[in-house]
Amino acid sequence: MTRKQRRGVLIGTCLVVLGIAVGLVLYAMRDSIVFFYSPSDVAKMEVTPGQRFRLGGLVETGSVVRDAGTTVRFAITDGAKTLPVTYTGVLPDLFREGQGVVTEGTLQPDGVFHADSVLAKHDENYMPPEVAAKLKEQGVWRDDSKTDGGSKSGGAVN
Repeated sequence: MTRKQRRGVLIGTCLVVLGIAVGLVLYAMRDSIVFFYSPSDVAKMEVTPGQRFRLGGLVETGSVVRDAGTTVRFAITDGAKTLPVTYTGVLPDLFREGQGVVTEGTLQPDGVFHADSVLAKHDENYMPPEVAAKLKEQGVWRDDSKTDGGSKSGGAVN
């Protein structure tokens, strides 16, 4: 074998070993990956009881009911579908009706999503500078905020 052929075999062998390693890592992680779904997605798919996934959307206005202790019942909607949720624990400070949330848990046979963690999304008025610049170029940006510390925020015109 020439030097060039040996180098080609070595590179080919390394690529095969790397491919096998990546495949094994992905195979091992398949059960720990948690997917994000909206209520409409959940309605379309078949969820087996006990299957963990993330459910995200807006907290439906008028749906928050606080039971005894730290148990809270509310509904998450994406505008088309709504899914009831129960959660026992302390809710984040940003949690409120009309606010975006992501919950993680399981859908029970009774059709209620039992969450074991709730994440409230960041204030929806924040806009990354790059996105704000694009909206300004398109003429759909209104700047109705104050400047503090050199950072500007604003909102898109609805």
